[in-house]
Amino acid sequence: MAAEEKRGVKSSSSIVPCFLFVELVIMAGTVLLAYYFEYTDTFPVHVQGFFCYDKTFSKPYPGPDNTSKIPPVLIYSLIAAVPTLTILVGELCSFFTKAQGTQEKTIVTADCCYFNPLLRRVVRFLGVYTFGLFTTTIFANAGQVVTGNQTPHFLSACRPNYTALGCQSTVQYITERRACTGNPLIVMSARKSFPSKDAALSVYSALYTVIYVTVVFKTKGTRLTKPTISLTLLCLAFLVGVVRVAEYRNHWADVLAGFFTGGGIAVFLVTCVINNFRRFQPSPALIPPQRPDSMLGVSMVALPCVESPLEKLSGTQHPALSSASSPPYSAFITPF
Repeated sequence: MAAEEKRGVKSSSSIVPCFLFVELVIMAGTVLLAYYFEYTDTFPVHVQGFFCYDKTFSKPYPGPDNTSKIPPVLIYSLIAAVPTLTILVGELCSFFTKAQGTQEKTIVTADCCYFNPLLRRVVRFLGVYTFGLFTTTIFANAGQVVTGNQTPHFLSACRPNYTALGCQSTVQYITERRACTGNPLIVMSARKSFPSKDAALSVYSALYTVIYVTVVFKTKGTRLTKPTISLTLLCLAFLVGVVRVAEYRNHWADVLAGFFTGGGIAVFLVTCVINNFRRFQPSPALIPPQRPDSMLGVSMVALPCVESPLEKLSGTQHPALSSASSPPYSAFITPF
């Protein structure tokens, strides 16, 4: 075992069973639940009433989602392609340049299967991203089904017969399920506004990729590469929400709720599940011990050392830090 550890190889008999019987089962269940929310009527949409001639829902019908300036096909293509290519490029560069904090050991299972560190990291990061993508879809669809909030163009899609409903003023509230005379599929789609699924998926994809670029990419020659990539991705996600509002497909509250949903899931997965894209954190630099006379030379500008919370958690404090954390009071008085 010691020889394997030195060669960067580690034996593990649980990685394959956990992957096959735990992670794949969870992923399959997530995909199946997202499918039932999206393409079946297993979970019926809550039917909300509306006020007659309500101007909030009287915007013109913008047409199906495929006619939008940013259609769902384009959004789904970008959220699938951009993070995948970014992670592949980042992991290849980190693997061949031996970047600090990204080195892992090769896993050997049953003396026949070898899991390369590059393969492990790519599968881990893309697998977590895919899981979060379907989870965001489930959260957004569940919110739309439970609330049943109408889109700004709901009345244009509903086409209620105000005469038959007896609408004489805008104060009258209609709760009849058969009040709409429009296409049932369009009406059902117009009842799914909160939160905006496109906004949630766009922000989730952008934020996940931005955190990956910020943590993994090492750009020593320039300081503007990572901020430019990050701001571009975030601006594109924000543009999706603006277009949804401008085309009367969602309210601002729906878009903001989608932003918070996708952003929250991305931050949770990155920080709590994959530990900020790093398997092993680099050890903190050790501070060399200082001579007493050198401490006297900088006594007027030196401050008492405070023990770092990270060192408290890791329990790897250097002796020089422990001795300097509570120096004698006379060490900070300079003789004139």
